[in-house]
Amino acid sequence: MSSPAAALPGDPPGGRRAVAVWGIGVAVYFTAIVFRTSLGVAGIDAAERFHINASALSTFSILQLLVYAGMQIPVGLMVDRLGTKKVLALGVLLFTAGQLGFALSHSYAGALAARALLGCGDAMTFISVLRLGARWFPARHGPMIAQVAALFGMAGNLVSTLVLAQLLHTHGWTTTFAGSAASGVLVLVLLVAFLQDHPRGYEPVPAPHPGAGYVRRQIALAWREPGTRLGLWVHFTTQFPAMIFLLLWGMPFLVEAEGLDRGTAGELLTLVVLVNMAVGLVYGQIIGRHHAARLPLALGTVAATALLWAATLAWPGPHAPMWLLITLCSVLGACGPASMIGFDFARPANPPERQGTASGIVNMGGFTASITTLLAIGLILDSTGEDYRAALASVFALQALGLTQILRLRGRAQRREQERIVASRVETVHVPVSP
Repeated sequence: MSSPAAALPGDPPGGRRAVAVWGIGVAVYFTAIVFRTSLGVAGIDAAERFHINASALSTFSILQLLVYAGMQIPVGLMVDRLGTKKVLALGVLLFTAGQLGFALSHSYAGALAARALLGCGDAMTFISVLRLGARWFPARHGPMIAQVAALFGMAGNLVSTLVLAQLLHTHGWTTTFAGSAASGVLVLVLLVAFLQDHPRGYEPVPAPHPGAGYVRRQIALAWREPGTRLGLWVHFTTQFPAMIFLLLWGMPFLVEAEGLDRGTAGELLTLVVLVNMAVGLVYGQIIGRHHAARLPLALGTVAATALLWAATLAWPGPHAPMWLLITLCSVLGACGPASMIGFDFARPANPPERQGTASGIVNMGGFTASITTLLAIGLILDSTGEDYRAALASVFALQALGLTQILRLRGRAQRREQERIVASRVETVHVPVSP
C-alpha cells in the first residue's frame, strides 16, 4: 500500500473541533510524561535523599514501569467499555496524587508507593489518547495522529530535562515536585469541562452486555491476530534503549562513566528528545503514505541503535569522544517513533471494539523490556563496582530476543493483513442487479 487510504464510510470528519478535543487528551498525556520522566533528572538527588544504592534507585523506575505494563491490558479493556473521558480522569487523579506524594516523601518506602501510584495513573493516558484520536479523526490519519501524540509526550520529557532539572537545582526537591503536581489539577479541570469521547453524530454502536467471558475473549481474540503480536515485539525491541537512557541511567552514565558535567549530560538528554520529536513527524508522514515502510523503518532503527550502542561501549580508553556520544543520542531519538510503528501493525488487525485491548498488549512490549533492562543494569552495576559498560551491554540480549520474534512473525502478519484488505475490497464492490 503505497498511498494513503481513502476515506471509509462512517469515518469521523476531523477538523478544528477534533483537534481541540484531542488536544486536551494530549495535554493529559504530556503532563503524565513530565511526571513519569521527572526521576530521570533527579536520580542522583534521589540516591542522596533516600540513602540508596544503584539497585534500590533502579527499583523506583522498575516498580513504576511494572505497574504501567501490568495495567495495559486492564486499561485497554476499560477504554473499550467505559470510554476515554472516564479513564483519563481517573488517570489524572492517580498520577497527580503520585507526584505530590513523591514530593512529600522522606522515606524510601513512601517514595516507592508514590511512584507506583504515578505509574498506575500514567498507564491510563496513552491508550486513551490513541482511542480518542481514532474516534475524532479519519482512519487514514491514524499513523500521523499516533506519532504527533508521542511527539507531545516527548515534549513532556523535554520539560523534565530542561525545566524540572533547573528547578530541582534552584528550589529543591519538595518545591519542584509539589509545584509540578499543580499542572495535574489544571488538566483535570480542562478534561472534565471540555473533553468528549466522540463527535456528535458519530456515537459508537452500543456494546452488548460483556458477560462472564468478555475479558478473556477480548484478550484471546486480540492476541490471536499476528499483527497484534508483531506490534508487541516491534514495540519491545525499539523503545527500551531510549527509555532506560532517559528514564534513569542516561544521566549517571554520562556523568559518572563518561566524565561529563551535569550541564553537558543534560544537553545530550535534550538532544535525544529533540531528535525524537523531529523523527516522529518524519516517520508518521512516511508510514501514512507508504504503509510498506513500517518494518524497514523499525528494523533500521534497531540496527542503528545496536551499532552505535556497541561503538560507544567498546570505545578504547576511559571515555567515548563527544562526537560519538552525540551520534548515539541522535540515534536513540529515533527509538520512540519506531516503537509507535507497533501500533500501526495492531490497528488494522483488530476491529474498533478491540482497539483498546490490542493497543494495551502492544504497549506492554517496550515497558516490559525496559523493566527487565533497568533491573539488569542495577544488579550488574552493584556486582561489578559500577562498571557501566558491562551493565549497559545487557541491552543487546533483549534486542536479539525481540529481533528474532519480529522476523518470525512478519510474514504471517503481512499475509493476514493483505487478506483483510482483499476481503474489505470485495465487500465494498457494488454488483448491480440484472434486469
